[in-house]
Amino acid sequence: MTKRGLVSKSLTFRLDSARAYRGLQGKTVDHVQHEFEEGILFLHIRFTDKTELCWQFTARMTIEKADLADWKTGDYKPLKVFVRNERDRRY
Repeated sequence: MTKRGLVSKSLTFRLDSARAYRGLQGKTVDHVQHEFEEGILFLHIRFTDKTELCWQFTARMTIEKADLADWKTGDYKPLKVFVRNERDRRY
């Protein structure tokens, strides 16, 4: 077996097992369109059997940490933490 064959089978297996959308295999795509609405990107994939797969994409900014510090001595001396991201426990 060649390297190309191994890569092809490996990729096929990953695509089939990792995030397979059950019920979509064998459907024929009629058309694809996108639209922006209120900061959300919608990607519509419409099939010839009048069904649709729609993905919604958003991007968000999150404050990881907001703090007050004293720089009078030239060193960073933390005084108060106002915001701390709950998902990040490094602080």
